[in-house]
Amino acid sequence: MATLLETVEIETAPRAAASVIWLHGLGADGNDFAPIVDQLNLGGMPAIRFVFPHAPQRPVTINHGLVMRAWYDITFDDLAGNPRGGDRAGIRGAQVQIEALIAREISRGVAARNIVLAGFSQGGAIALHTGLRYPESLAGILALSTYLPLAVSLPEEASKANKTIPIFLAHGIFDNVVPLLLATAACAALTALDYRVDWREYPMPHSVCAQEIRDIGEWLQRLSIENASAEKE
Repeated sequence: MATLLETVEIETAPRAAASVIWLHGLGADGNDFAPIVDQLNLGGMPAIRFVFPHAPQRPVTINHGLVMRAWYDITFDDLAGNPRGGDRAGIRGAQVQIEALIAREISRGVAARNIVLAGFSQGGAIALHTGLRYPESLAGILALSTYLPLAVSLPEEASKANKTIPIFLAHGIFDNVVPLLLATAACAALTALDYRVDWREYPMPHSVCAQEIRDIGEWLQRLSIENASAEKE
């Protein structure tokens, strides 16, 4: 079993009924997106536990081998759109670590169907990779300013339990870190596999913006309504 990552946690109310596991980008840590919770306007929703894990420290090739928090190693080839490239061992290792966090949420009483995987940039790549392969139905995947890693292996590795998982995929049209073309290619690949993709573009660089935050809050509200309706059936 993977060693549990250290996390920052915020609960919107006691006795959480749902969880959002939110993965930061390259070189950041779990504190990076913690302030966004208060901006999502989630009033009226059931209690949610936001879990912001810290990625391990590792050398990163694209940053000249500097050691920093990273979900996997990344090179310039990865951002050039090589569909067979990527730190396969690192990506799959991160998958195991996130699956361990999902298991902990389940052990705390949150059903898998009420767990959202979210992430920004490299964290979004791992949210997509892990969520699409997870063997139990999850609530949704929120992937911001990112791309689809190990896309070639997805058709054979995709979980049947998550073939209809809602996916919020968003990108800045002025992103000079992860090219917009990689995000649109990810959207096209997922759509071709019949995934439910809610695609959004924003006039921003490699970051988040106020409209995107409002849209995320509304998307989480819709997930809550969908899940509540499904549980009544």
